[in-house]
Amino acid sequence: MSSKIIKIAAAEDLRYTITELCEHYKELYPDIITEIFPNSSGMLFKQISTHVPFDIFFSADVKYPNKLEELKLTVGKPTIFAIGQLVLWSSKKDVSKGLEMLLSDDIGNISIANPEVAPYGKRAFEALIYYKIFDQVKNKIVIAEDVLRAGQTILNGYSDAGLIALSLARATEFSERGKYFLIDEKSYSRPEQAFVILKQSKETTDFIKYLESNKAKDILRKYGFRIPQK
Repeated sequence: MSSKIIKIAAAEDLRYTITELCEHYKELYPDIITEIFPNSSGMLFKQISTHVPFDIFFSADVKYPNKLEELKLTVGKPTIFAIGQLVLWSSKKDVSKGLEMLLSDDIGNISIANPEVAPYGKRAFEALIYYKIFDQVKNKIVIAEDVLRAGQTILNGYSDAGLIALSLARATEFSERGKYFLIDEKSYSRPEQAFVILKQSKETTDFIKYLESNKAKDILRKYGFRIPQK
């Protein structure tokens, strides 16, 4: 019996989460191969808009799946499956005082994802503006291509701190090497994680059904996602 392939376009905040979900799915369905294509939500939207062949799109912001639906490039409607959270993260500085620590002269570069294509970059700017510190720190901001790369620039020592997704901060690569401070959700618009099916098949339908399982929800919660009430 030949293996079936599901091509999954996934936002970078889901890099570790979607990998673990697919690993567990493989245990349940050994004949199914899941290929993950990570990038910022905005860049994936652009790729799908030019008909790059993915089966499912997982976005860090529901607006991108909604736009694809408007373009008639989806099968069915987008579904919000989780709510993300924004954190301040550092591998070498004390983040316990929250965003106030960014004002210190000890803080050099601050990494943030590109707000034009990365939803967490947009939320990071919103939070800095909400707490009225954007003008004081704007010259320290270093823009990364996406939220994962924002975190990696801190890991490699280029930046002292940054604003990234909680789902990344909870991944082993980050949790073993740094600390995070949860940013109050009142300061930024809610990161509504959403998926949409791009190509209908039994395999894509079954994978989406799997996301409703208790195990899948446990994996999402492990990485800090909240499951919305239906």
